[in-house]
This record gives sequence, C-alpha cells and structure tokens, in this order.
Amino acid sequence: MRRETQNLLLLLLGGALLKIALGGTYLRYVKPGLFPWLVAAGGVIVLLAVFAIVRDIRSGGAQHDEHDHDHGSRSPWMLLLPVFAIFLVAPPALGSDSVDRAGAVAPQKPRESLFEDLPAAPSPLLSLSEFVTRVVWDDSGALDGRSVRLQGFVVKKEGEPVRLARMRISCCAADAAPVRADLAGPAAGRTAALPSDTWIEVTGVLRPGSATEANGHVPTVDITDVRTIPAPADPYEY
Repeated sequence: MRRETQNLLLLLLGGALLKIALGGTYLRYVKPGLFPWLVAAGGVIVLLAVFAIVRDIRSGGAQHDEHDHDHGSRSPWMLLLPVFAIFLVAPPALGSDSVDRAGAVAPQKPRESLFEDLPAAPSPLLSLSEFVTRVVWDDSGALDGRSVRLQGFVVKKEGEPVRLARMRISCCAADAAPVRADLAGPAAGRTAALPSDTWIEVTGVLRPGSATEANGHVPTVDITDVRTIPAPADPYEY
C-alpha cells in the first residue's frame, strides 16, 4: 500500500473517532467517562496523518514507495472497516436482541451494605439497575408496597411476559449485560401492543417474592401506568 493511501486511511480513522465523540454517538459503544480519551485519540491520529501528508508533499518521499504497492501487506485496508461502519452504517445501541441472547445474571452485591433512603416523592424514578439490585440485596423492605417509576425498552418473546430492560455496561458495549423486570398488572396489556425496543416509562409496585434464583432474579412489577418516551441520548446504565 502506498504511503499516501496509508496516510489517508489514518486521516479517515481519526476523523471517524472525532465524529462519534463530538456527535455524541460514542455513547452507543462506550461509557461517558471515555469521551476525553476518544477525542484525544482521534486528534492524535488526525495530527499524525496531517504531519505525514505534509512531510511527503514537501519531500516527495511518497513516490519511492510506488514500486512496492503491489507487494506490501493488505492489512492496512482493514482500517476502512470501522470507518465504513461509523460513516455509513452507524450501528445502533444494543437492544432487545442482545437481551434475548444473554443469559440471566444476578446483580452483584453493592460494596456498601446499606442503601440510601428512597426519595420521599410519590413514585420516584429509579434506574432499573438500582431497582433490581435493591430487590435482591436490600433487606430493609423499602420497596414493599412502594410505587416507583422505571424506564427502559420493551422486550417481547413468545411464551414469556413482556419485559422492561436496560443494558448495563462497565466499560463498553462488549461487556454489556441486561437488567430486566417482568411487567404484569392492570396496565401490562398496553405493553403487549408495543413493538420490541420501544422506550417506555412504567409506574408500578414490586410483586413480593417474584425475583428468585430459579428465574435469574428477575422481579415482577405490577404496573398501573405506562407511557412511551424518547430513547435517551445515553441508552446504557452503569
């Protein structure tokens, strides 16, 4: 591969990193804390490519590589794959398909032995991760009979109840694991008509004893209200 082609590929790769970072779509793939590292990496790659291009223009050094372009490694062309994926395909965030493929995983016990008190407001909004973790590990009974609001996307599978789910990541989408709750109760029928991956907010109460080791610690929520919401800019929980 000729040096000017390599430099162009580097420029495109760095530009792709900057595009997803500055455009906010990086949240589909990694956690927010990695934003400065993405910007820095993309900027360094772009600067290296520009430096190499300017150097070759000044020295005319790229011409001496022309006789090697048929014999060099073709692996640098692999750099085009992530570039095409970002600029042309724009893979979406993980959704219901990933939930179906993943096995049931119990939430880890939090480092702190005591949970903070739930907000005093009626039907406080909790992350699905906090809700499920409390169901499994909080022995205070704070959730007993308490109405809460939860947000996530719809997961539908034949023969199973409609579920509310979120994907939780530690670093990036590669280590994502689903957090789920079964939906039942008066308003559950309204969720059955919604397509998978529809984002909703539900209001409901935990059904006591519904999260067991046998069902992967997936609790059941008896919901009294449901409404569709826009997909959040950051679709993951942490």
